[in-house]
Order: sequence, then structure tokens, then C-alpha cells
Amino acid sequence: MSEIREFRPKADSEKITINLGFVDLGQIDLLVQEGFYSNRTDFIRAAIRAQLDRHSEPVRQSVARHQLELGLRRFSRADLESVKSAGETLAIQVLGLCSIADDVPPELALHTISSIHVLGSLHVSPAVRSALGERIR
Repeated sequence: MSEIREFRPKADSEKITINLGFVDLGQIDLLVQEGFYSNRTDFIRAAIRAQLDRHSEPVRQSVARHQLELGLRRFSRADLESVKSAGETLAIQVLGLCSIADDVPPELALHTISSIHVLGSLHVSPAVRSALGERIR
């Protein structure tokens, strides 16, 4: 199976949208203007990382309790064919990025994946996403 690595990608990141109050946004802009941060995004990333660091122990405990794989988890067609040959199915649980190769046919995914739970981002082809439907949460 594929190797698991913990990482913080720059180019392969998810874009999110947040709503901030005018005063909070003004304070961020002031810190940027004063040179503490190069832009709003740098401030927001730093604030998020500080909160994640502050809560690292509860996150670690929760990852262990829920038996989540941490980091990047990629499933190739060969990985799923091996699972099928062994007569097994996968209950995929990932905190980070989970991807299923684009060459995986929907039928193979249906035969080998009983459920997918991703906290982060799931990258699969539209056909596999549609086939797995309610198995994805």
C-alpha cells in the first residue's frame, strides 16, 4: 500500500472562505501595514497554526481514538486490486488528504471501499465520487 506522510502543502492546499467583523479585519490590515505579516493570508495561517499547536494534544488523542490515518493517503488502482484479490474491503479514515487515482474504475471502488471518512480533503474522480455516494462522509 502507499506510504503515509505528514505534510503541509502550499500548492496542494484547499481554499476556504471566512467572514470577519470589520474591526477584526481592520486590525489584521494594521498588522500587515506595520510589517508584522506580509498579507492577510499570512496572518490567518499563523493564527490557525497557533490554535492547532495549542490544541495538539487533544488532536493527537482524537486521531488515535478514531483510528485516523494522519497526512496524505493515496490509493492506486494496484492498491485496490490487491484488496479485491484478498477478498477484503477498506473502511478509509483519513485526517489530511485522501486521494484515489483517476484510473480507478467506479466498479473497483465499489467492490473494495466500504466507507470513506475524511477530515480535510478528498480527491477522487467524479465517477468514483458518484459511485461511492452515501459511503462518503
